[in-house]
Amino acid sequence: MAEKTAGLSAEEREAVKQRAAELRAEAKAGKTREAGAKAVREAIEAMPDDDRALAEGIDRIVSEVAPQLVPKTWFGFPAYTDADGKVVVFFKAASKFTTRYATLGFEEAARLDDGDLWVTSFALITLTPEVEETIAEHIRRAAG
Repeated sequence: MAEKTAGLSAEEREAVKQRAAELRAEAKAGKTREAGAKAVREAIEAMPDDDRALAEGIDRIVSEVAPQLVPKTWFGFPAYTDADGKVVVFFKAASKFTTRYATLGFEEAARLDDGDLWVTSFALITLTPEVEETIAEHIRRAAG
């Protein structure tokens, strides 16, 4: 078993454990908006200040521009799913894998297709009014 996990960092192994715990919690509490929102709030509250401020902003923007998306955690990240339960958008804290920037990412369920090339993630350092506007537009499009 050690050989199979040797390629994963300690942070990646922890994320896999978190995902397994999330799936158990979803099975127990159900895949409701309320259970997901609670899990997202708890994940955000556990973040360091810089990441928390970004995550709170993303959560606010998603709630405002795509209220149909359902909050949940995904590998310990705040994420938002479509009606089919597919992740559309997620926020990965910089502290999660000790990276220099947080990531706002979009999964395959996001409706961002634009010809042969389109954005699937952004590095995120701070939320300015201009950055918030760009994020809102991408989330609005991604959610359809």
